[in-house]
Amino acid sequence: MNPSTEISGSCHCGTVTFDLTLSSGLDSLSRCNCSMCRRRGAIVVSVPLASLSITQGEENLSLYQFNTKTAKHYFCRTCGIYTHHQRRSNPQEFAVNIGCLEGIDPFDLGEIVTTDGINHSCDQKAR
Repeated sequence: MNPSTEISGSCHCGTVTFDLTLSSGLDSLSRCNCSMCRRRGAIVVSVPLASLSITQGEENLSLYQFNTKTAKHYFCRTCGIYTHHQRRSNPQEFAVNIGCLEGIDPFDLGEIVTTDGINHSCDQKAR
């Protein structure tokens, strides 16, 4: 994949579609061990908010928030697939489920860095 790549993605049923600019390719791949991410098991790539454009089905996205309600997790109401979320650690970025991206197989990517969401810095009290 080229360093800056335009790519399309969708939920499983195709109701929600989007375009994405990966300015650094797949350099920012990660997964998280927080209670939400551990259960969904997705590998994500992080991009600036302006790099993601919903092209179809925005009205079919469902929003889920928990704990601090900073992160905004989006799912297709029809098929239930998690497509992306606005990150808690950097609200100026989306984390996008790479399993939704055309031509990318998450099982071909090897080892992925895990972010420690259980001990997230936003949850630590000032000392």
